[in-house]
Amino acid sequence: MKIEKTPIDGLLIITPTVFGDERGYFFESFRKDTLKEYGVAEDFVQDNQSLSSKGILRGLHFQKEPHAQGKLVRVLQGSVLDVAVDIRTNSITYGQHFTIELNDSNKTMFYIPPGFAHGFLTLEDNTIFVYKCTDYYHKESEDCVLWNSPSLGINWGIDSPVLSEKDMTAIDFTNFESPF
Repeated sequence: MKIEKTPIDGLLIITPTVFGDERGYFFESFRKDTLKEYGVAEDFVQDNQSLSSKGILRGLHFQKEPHAQGKLVRVLQGSVLDVAVDIRTNSITYGQHFTIELNDSNKTMFYIPPGFAHGFLTLEDNTIFVYKCTDYYHKESEDCVLWNSPSLGINWGIDSPVLSEKDMTAIDFTNFESPF
């Protein structure tokens, strides 16, 4: 397993060592001890999975304290453009984002600590997205930032994705007051 830091502190790209032959493949998709070496000490307490067709955008979501979530995300089938936005007000990279393509071929995983808004755009039909969370879902703590806030400058590569009602009415980042 190879772990790389990104230009934004706390975000980690995790590339598993894949062993493949004519029977298929095998890889470790989670190693608590290896993640701990890179500062990920939280326990993961909930796993989530979604199935989406192409062009679905989910995000930019987060949960406020005391239920803030770190996430370890990956794609089982299909592909996504995955985006994390730093919403930690004391961070030198506040308001900056990092994007990465996750897919079933590269098997890359992405760790997003608490203090980030997170979203993804599905690039293929029947995309299965899974993630581990460091805290349980707590409806009263959930919030989101508008996916296409001009001040964020995220290039999603799409003008009209399919959005939930919640994501359509999210607050623009220019007017956003971070709870972190």
